[in-house]
Parts: sequence; C-alpha cells; structure tokens
Amino acid sequence: MSRKSLLTNRASLTHKIGYAVRNPARITPYVKRTARDTWLRLKHPDHVAYYRAVMASDAGRSPEAAVGSRSHERWLALGEMQFAYLTGHGLRPEHRMLDIGCGNLRAGWRFIAHLDTGNYYGIDISPDILIAAKRTLTTYELQDKLPHLTITQDLTLDFLPAGHFDVVHAHSVFSHSPLDVIDECLAHVGRILAPGGFFDFTFDRTEGAEHQVLREDFYYRTDTLLRLARGHGLEARFMDDWETRPHGQSKIRVSNPAQPA
Repeated sequence: MSRKSLLTNRASLTHKIGYAVRNPARITPYVKRTARDTWLRLKHPDHVAYYRAVMASDAGRSPEAAVGSRSHERWLALGEMQFAYLTGHGLRPEHRMLDIGCGNLRAGWRFIAHLDTGNYYGIDISPDILIAAKRTLTTYELQDKLPHLTITQDLTLDFLPAGHFDVVHAHSVFSHSPLDVIDECLAHVGRILAPGGFFDFTFDRTEGAEHQVLREDFYYRTDTLLRLARGHGLEARFMDDWETRPHGQSKIRVSNPAQPA
C-alpha cells in the first residue's frame, strides 16, 4: 500500500468530493448505499444486527459480491491467496481450524478440502451467507469432509471448547467491525487456541486518523490493535510478509503465551 493511501481519511468531506470528481459514475451507487445503510442503522442500532441486515441485502443480489469479490475470478483468487498463505505458514491436514466470518466459503472450501474430516469450523453472523456457503460446499462436493458451519450472535466464542484450535482465521472481518467487537473477540480467542496455535486477522490499516465509512468499513492504526491484543495477555505481531500479497488489507497474528508449543 502506498504512503498516500495509508494517510487517506476516507470519511473526510475533502476526500469524498475529490473521489466524486474522479469517479462520477460511482456517485449514484454511493448515494443509494448511503440511504440503504442509514435506514438499516435506524432499524438495527446494534452493530451485529445492522451488519447482518447489510449481508442479507448484499447476499440477495450476489453472495460473492457480498464477501467483497467483484467477480468470480476475483473470488477464486482471494480464496487461493488466503489458502496459500496459511498452508505456507504450516497449516496441516491434522490441524483444527476456526474460520471467523467464513462467508460463502471463498477460502473455506479450499481449507475444507485440505483439512482432515471434521477439522474445519466456520462461523458467521449472517444466515443468508451461510446458506450460500452450503451451496459452495455442494458445488465442490465436499460434504463428506463434514465441516461445521454455525451461525453466531457475537464473538465471545463461548460455545467452542477450550484449547481446541490450532489456527483461527478472520479475513475481512475486523475491517467491518467497531473496536468493541474486535476487543470482544481478542478477549476470548486465547481460551480456544491450542498450544502453539495462532489467530490471524486482516484489517484496513491507516497511518493517519482512525475512521469509518458508512459503519461498514473501519480503518485502524496497527498499534491500536497490537495494544488491544496485548492488553488481553496475547502476543501480537504485524505480518510483514502478507504485505507482499496483492490485497488492500494488512494482517496481524496473535498467539497465547500461556499455551506454549
């Protein structure tokens, strides 16, 4: 990412005017989305309920677009990128994996195929996107791998067993989450990590003022999230090697020092 991009405040009026001048064809879709999101925020003041409604609206038009993929080819490429990164970092078939915000299994179907039977757990707040996930599962004929696909209301992870997961993964989840939701996840993820396990999450990074756009896209400084994780007794580090991937988000890895490898 360029230095200019990292310093951009996308919530500022100056940026919005400049973006509109450079991209006039996107003005009408943006106005429509703003009106839609304003109505949904009034109807659902709780962020999880609001974002569930956003996903229902987006998934009704295109599940692949709802998880941030402009085309099927991009959907496949982003899933492959996530899969290649984690297998390159040691994800093995015998590992147990929790995929937070699994969506319609953009990367999940590859993880399911790679992992031993029953070792993939996918959770999401959206019932609509989980229905799409089941369609992906049948498309790739992975039913016999017996993945767990579960809807959740929050990120307390209280229904999951302690010390169970070797890898926890959240791609493009915290980029859509206010800080209290991220804090809730970091407060509880250490409990479910197996000895030597780790939790990778991506986020929209800024080196300027932290901000959000339409309550859908949240931009955080790296130090904010590192301090948040360390405040819960977790080890946390910025993953420099992810920055070489053609992806607009950055990645942090946390682990539980109380559970040595």
